[in-house]
Amino acid sequence: MRTISFAIPCYNSAAYMERCIDPLLPFGNDVEIIIVDDGSTDDTGKIADHYAEQYPDFVRAIHQENGGHGEAVNTGIKNASGLYFKVVDSDDWIDEQGLTKVLQTLKTLVADNSAPDMMVCNYIYEKLAEGTRHVINYSNVFPRQQIFAWDDMKRFPPWKYLLMHSLIYKTQLLRDCGLKLPKHTFYVDNIFAYQPLPFVKTIYYLDVDLYHYFIGRQDQSVNESVMLKRIDQQLLVTRIMIGCHRLPGSVASKKLSSYMLGYLAIMMTICTVFLRISGTQEDVKKEKELWSFLISCDNGLYRHTLIRFLRMITTLPGNSGNKITVGLYNIARKVYKFN
Repeated sequence: MRTISFAIPCYNSAAYMERCIDPLLPFGNDVEIIIVDDGSTDDTGKIADHYAEQYPDFVRAIHQENGGHGEAVNTGIKNASGLYFKVVDSDDWIDEQGLTKVLQTLKTLVADNSAPDMMVCNYIYEKLAEGTRHVINYSNVFPRQQIFAWDDMKRFPPWKYLLMHSLIYKTQLLRDCGLKLPKHTFYVDNIFAYQPLPFVKTIYYLDVDLYHYFIGRQDQSVNESVMLKRIDQQLLVTRIMIGCHRLPGSVASKKLSSYMLGYLAIMMTICTVFLRISGTQEDVKKEKELWSFLISCDNGLYRHTLIRFLRMITTLPGNSGNKITVGLYNIARKVYKFN
C-alpha cells in the first residue's frame, strides 16, 4: 500500500497543472497520483492521459462529466488506494522537501504501529503577481513531533483554522465518516476540513511548509467579486456544516467542540458580510433565513455560535451598521486571504 494518495481535481487546468503534478513524480514509490479530469474542454484530459501513460505504476487519469470540485474530490476518495489521502488543487503545488519529511515521518509512524488519523502541516499563501508569501503554521497551537489528541491543543486564532491545504487524513477515515461533498458547489473544502474532525482521535503535527496555495487568478473562488456572485453556494456549504454534527454535546472533546463552534461562527460571519455588502432585499432575506435555519436545527448550537459571532463583531470600532460590516469584511479577508 502506498503511503499517500494525492487527488488532483482538474477543470480546464492545462495552463498550470504541470506545476502541480511534477513535484509529486519523484515520490512514485510512496505515492499515488489521481488526476481527476472534471469535464474539461481544453487539453487537461490529454495532459492527464500523458502522465498516466508515462508513469503507469502510480499515476491514474480519471475522466468524468463535470461535477465541480467536490465531486472530483469524491472521485479521488472513492478510487484512492493509499493509506492517507490529500487533495492538491491543480493551480497549487506541494513542496518537495516538505513532502520528503512528511513521507519519512508517516512511514516511521506506520512501522511503529502509531499511524495517526490525521497529519497537519503548514501551508503558504502565494501571491505570485505581487511576489509575496505568507506562511500559516500551527506551532503555537499543536504539540510538535508527537502523537496527540484534541484536548492537547491550544486556542486557534480565527485566521489559523485548519483548511484542506493543511490536512492529510487516513483514507479509510474519510470513507467511514460518510464524507460526500455536494456537486457543482464551491467552498466545499470547508466541509472537508470540518465534517471528519470528530472521527479523528489521534493527530500528528509536522512543522514543515508543505502546501503552496496560489492566489491571484481573477476567476478564483476567493476573489471578492466571485464570492459575491457565489453567495448561494457559500450558504449551502454553511447549512451542510450546521447539519453535520449536534454541537456541543455530540463531540466528546470540549476543545474540539469549541473549535468547531468557532468555525461555524466564522462561516456565519463570512455569509453575513457578503449578504450585507450586496445589500439587496433578497440578500437581507437570505441572511434572516440562514440564522433562522441555525435556530431550527439546534437552539443550543445557535446560542453557542451567536456568542462567538458577537465576540468577533464586539471587538470592532463603533457600533453602527456600516462599521460592523467593514469589520466583518476584514474578518472575512483574514480567513480567505482575498485582495
